[in-house]
Amino acid sequence: MTGKNATEVLASDAEGIARAAAILERGGLVAVPTETVYGLAARADSAEAVTRIYAAKDRPDFNPLIVHVRDFDQAARYAQASDCALKLMEAHWPGPLTLVLPLREDAQLAPAVTAGLPTLALRAPAHPVMQHLLDAVDFPLAAPSANRSGFISPTTAEHVLASLDGRIDAVIDGGACEAGLESTIIAVREDGTLHQLRPGPITLKGAVAADGDGSIEAPGQLASHYAPGKPLRLNAATAEPDEFHIGFGAVAGDCSLSLAGDLNEAAARLYDCLHQGAASVKPRIAVAPVPNRGIGAAINDRLARAAA
Repeated sequence: MTGKNATEVLASDAEGIARAAAILERGGLVAVPTETVYGLAARADSAEAVTRIYAAKDRPDFNPLIVHVRDFDQAARYAQASDCALKLMEAHWPGPLTLVLPLREDAQLAPAVTAGLPTLALRAPAHPVMQHLLDAVDFPLAAPSANRSGFISPTTAEHVLASLDGRIDAVIDGGACEAGLESTIIAVREDGTLHQLRPGPITLKGAVAADGDGSIEAPGQLASHYAPGKPLRLNAATAEPDEFHIGFGAVAGDCSLSLAGDLNEAAARLYDCLHQGAASVKPRIAVAPVPNRGIGAAINDRLARAAA
């Protein structure tokens, strides 16, 4: 696969999903829309297929993957779910919540999925395209964000192609992602403690932030991530002449996260605005202040890592 549009673009209909399922069955890579961002899917039970994910993304092999499943019954084949974990699944699945749970010894997943850890990150996505695809295959799907490792996450098929065209087999074009930010990741400990490893669209009462000792238990914990490839200045109410300005609320900017100051809209538009800034002729990017409440905390987490 070389050259422009070497990656096959599939419609998000029954024919496109069947084609994607066939590609995945034979160990190929397909980018798929979810309610958060586009994921780069491969069968999680194939070491060769999972290796292709890491190669396509240039992803470090110590960074584990999230495995996407249809429901709790499928999740129970791969991880041990405590009563606490079951309650979280019942309350938030399908949806943008990833749970890190003890790996079952008989899980039969590719070792690279967990990066050698004794835990597994699992999610049941809510997007109908990903749900139909999971119904069409008899194996779980490992699916990190469909972009080069460390760079801006994709929320449209065009974003995927800008980063991975020719490096993956296909992308299902399901339009723009609704949430626009990766899932919240919660590690459920044996004593019932909930550790938040990555903030996201769902905020859980009682979850405490991980201690930040530098260990990687789940995606999104690297200090530098989601980078636009240009210097990024945060909390900028005004911009310098050589800066592409991403606004919020009263600060209009060249691209606004939300003119109305709506944090949910800002989350959905964050990566698109960063992509626009990256494509701009201006050599730097500045981002207006974003309130650090609700999903604003997740937005600021992504921006801090993008600026690192």
